[in-house]
Amino acid sequence: MDKAFLFDLNGTMIDDMQFHLKAWYHILNDELGANISWEETSSHMYGKNTELLVRIFGKDRFTQKEMDHLSVEKEKRYQQEFKPHLKLIPGLHEFLEKAHAMNIPMAIGSAAIMFNIDFVLDNLNIRHYFKAIVSADDVSISKPHPETYLKCAAALGVEPGNCLVFEDAPKGVEAAQNAGMPAVVLTSTTLHEKEEFAVYNNIIQYITDYTQLSPAALVKAMAV
Repeated sequence: MDKAFLFDLNGTMIDDMQFHLKAWYHILNDELGANISWEETSSHMYGKNTELLVRIFGKDRFTQKEMDHLSVEKEKRYQQEFKPHLKLIPGLHEFLEKAHAMNIPMAIGSAAIMFNIDFVLDNLNIRHYFKAIVSADDVSISKPHPETYLKCAAALGVEPGNCLVFEDAPKGVEAAQNAGMPAVVLTSTTLHEKEEFAVYNNIIQYITDYTQLSPAALVKAMAV
């Protein structure tokens, strides 16, 4: 199989972005005194956790050790609140099973730390579907830089143009475009408006879940 599927994780495989937003909102405002709105917090929800802290507070507010601690603390709170709701987006398990049966190599390319990725993969028992995982710790520059998805492609041994990216965020779609990859956009879980994706020319399909999505049909569409 010369095609591959690359998945963002949060908001693309699981519907959890509101839980991430809530965790960050309370830490940033109640504990760190950022005094920013829910909407402004949402606008910073991309890239690595440490990058988010630098964007809001500047590069001199925290040491790297302090940012690493805050990052893990935020994820602990997110996991505790989200775990009772943890499940794949409708239709995704069946989609992964069909793609796996077709021997389509799959990878996860996420700005999350492995602490969060392991939380999802192990609790949902889906690790076996993915031949490669690229986390925040594996890249120097976060999305929209293409490094995340280019590393996924390299790990799978598939040319970038033959990789289809599944995303829910404009920065992720931009990362795919910068990597020369087409994208499928999930619109039901995103913190963004659909109009924000209009500037990208690599989107081949918008979906609300995976129930009507066919791996075979997507592979065929990529060949056109």
